[in-house]
Amino acid sequence: MDILTSNITETPNFPLWLLILIMLWVLPWKGYALWMSARNAHKKWFIVLLVVNTLAILDIIYIFFVSKKKKK
Repeated sequence: MDILTSNITETPNFPLWLLILIMLWVLPWKGYALWMSARNAHKKWFIVLLVVNTLAILDIIYIFFVSKKKKK
């Protein structure tokens, strides 16, 4: 089978349940990180978080380390 025409669900070595589990893990983190970056007016972070998919690692880094509001 040609790799360009193959479908992920046709690949016998990749279980569909794992794809669903990955999506359930990534979507809440990505949604929350995008919401926080928009709320904090971090336009560059919003674009990076929207485009780059790192299985929520970058999203978690943004949420816990970058988005913290500075105390006055």
